[in-house]
Amino acid sequence: MLEQTLSEWKTACNIASYIGWNVGETRKTRLQSLAYDDVRDRTRLGSQHAILAIHQAAAALAGVEEIEGLDEDYDTSRPMFTSDTLTYDARTMTLFDDDSVSLATAGTGARIRCDLALPDDETGYQRQYLDDERWELTESTLSKRNGDWYLHLGFRKPKPESRDETKPGDEDRTVLGVDLGIVNIATTSTAYFASGRELRHRHREFDRIRSGLQRTGTRSAHQTIQRLSGREHRCVRQTLHEIVNNILREAIDYDCTVIAVENLTHIRERAPPAKEFHQWAHRKLVDLLEYKAESEGIQVAFVSPEYTSQRCPECGHTSAENRVRQATFECENCGATANADYVGAKNIGWRYVRRGQQSSRRTGDSRLALKSGTVQPNRGFIPAD
Repeated sequence: MLEQTLSEWKTACNIASYIGWNVGETRKTRLQSLAYDDVRDRTRLGSQHAILAIHQAAAALAGVEEIEGLDEDYDTSRPMFTSDTLTYDARTMTLFDDDSVSLATAGTGARIRCDLALPDDETGYQRQYLDDERWELTESTLSKRNGDWYLHLGFRKPKPESRDETKPGDEDRTVLGVDLGIVNIATTSTAYFASGRELRHRHREFDRIRSGLQRTGTRSAHQTIQRLSGREHRCVRQTLHEIVNNILREAIDYDCTVIAVENLTHIRERAPPAKEFHQWAHRKLVDLLEYKAESEGIQVAFVSPEYTSQRCPECGHTSAENRVRQATFECENCGATANADYVGAKNIGWRYVRRGQQSSRRTGDSRLALKSGTVQPNRGFIPAD
């Protein structure tokens, strides 16, 4: 029954992949509306497994779109599903207290019940998820390998309450400003600098190898380019994960409830075509930041970055002449000097704070997190305890 379900699953994923590829659709809900009837008519999967298969295909199509964002000079292929792995969720799988699990199958809709092969020692790491009610079951994967079946159970904690839910008003928040750049891919108002040097170096190296393969022009070279781009994509994502984790650590350490980031529309408008890689990297960084911040109950807010690299955070004087060099800011009015990216991060966070002050619904006092304390519109700088 599992063999049949696995076969039907791969068929369903390939049907959805074919439909999405032909119309250029990678969004889960849109692809679901396009492919659901075909999948149900042409496979024996139940309704929920059909939806999960379509979502799997959408994710694979979106992954191809991301890889293309790294290099537009080669063609990619439609994702094909051949691996012996299928997805289950809380609707298609039930976990019981006696360490057994029931799994939905294709065809008659019958379920099979299996014992989980857990370690005999009940102090194993699995117990912290199986026996703790704070964790809930989420999407999991069933894989066949060398004739055996492995169930990789996924758990998550329910979405926590917002970290600022106990505050007296929507504007009474501590804000972390984040500037996105090229030399430093991200800089926070608390003076955390995430260098973009490693990303630039890796991209140049991959690009150099890729250019040589493109000149070769053989089918083998084309396949190597695809593998190479997938490897670059994974390397970049790993680096971005580490950067996002560090930004969140700053937000948590300084008890921030909001992370203010510049609107990505402005990045696309101001960055030249040669910086397309950095646009892609910034977009992925913000996507990861939103996803991870939500699990911590922290809001990610967007503000216009206009003039944030030219405004002096000390006296408010705004001029293009304040930006002496790419990395140096020196106010022509008050003489204050600082790293330009750090100035941008402070101004981005400050813009969000001022937005709250100007709101007609203002009921509290927001503050901007700095390395050595906070600053508020009405009280000025307050050093950390």
